[in-house]
Amino acid sequence: MELKLSRPICFFDLETTGTNVATDRIVEIAILKVFPNGNKESHTWRVNPTVPIPAATTAIHGISDEMVANEPTFKELAPKIQEMMKDSDMAGYNSNRFDIPLLAEELERAEVDLDLKKNLAVDVQTIFHKKEKRTLEAAYKFYCDKDLIDAHSAAADTNATYEVLKAQLDRYDDLENDTKFLSQYSAHKNYVDFAGYIGYDKQGREVFSFGKHRGTLVEEVMEKEPGYFGWLLNADFPLYTKKVLTRLKLQKLNNKL
Repeated sequence: MELKLSRPICFFDLETTGTNVATDRIVEIAILKVFPNGNKESHTWRVNPTVPIPAATTAIHGISDEMVANEPTFKELAPKIQEMMKDSDMAGYNSNRFDIPLLAEELERAEVDLDLKKNLAVDVQTIFHKKEKRTLEAAYKFYCDKDLIDAHSAAADTNATYEVLKAQLDRYDDLENDTKFLSQYSAHKNYVDFAGYIGYDKQGREVFSFGKHRGTLVEEVMEKEPGYFGWLLNADFPLYTKKVLTRLKLQKLNNKL
């Protein structure tokens, strides 16, 4: 079953230096852009992360420091990525929890104005886990009856994810062939930021979802403990989370005027 699209959707996958959204970097990114008319555009870029790639990580995806030493940095590639993704929705495998938050961090560091929160996001892994609960290799075998060659290669994983989603639509009658439906179906708990440090209460107000102020209104903490806001901005939190906190802080100040 081909996807019914009202606008393009970008399937993408990242290979990185590690799994810490706040501190790790991209070493490879592959994007497969699918248009409503069925046309496709794909690009894969190796990226110089400007930091060492741990040997344990190289053992997983096969990308070493030497292989990316002469590649462009993410900041140099960012305009091309922005141009490709700016008018599109997004899809990936475990992308809501990892790829999108980490990509958002890299875009913040590159000072690129591309707010991924404005795009619908379909997480194929979430659909898979709700239906079958397995890995990408198993999903590819289960849905497409193919072995995933070159697993942990960004391009191979991206194309496999695209094929799996189409096969999921063929298999499950209750899945609507609509990006908005698939985005809602594959969403985890809704957060204000990507990393999940700031959530919403039942009234739709912003609350902290971690630490000693878990469940407390952000506005209330800023009012009663202003030093906590300063600590958050200087601590090792994702840049996008800090951007959200700064916006909430400015919003509170403007409301007082």
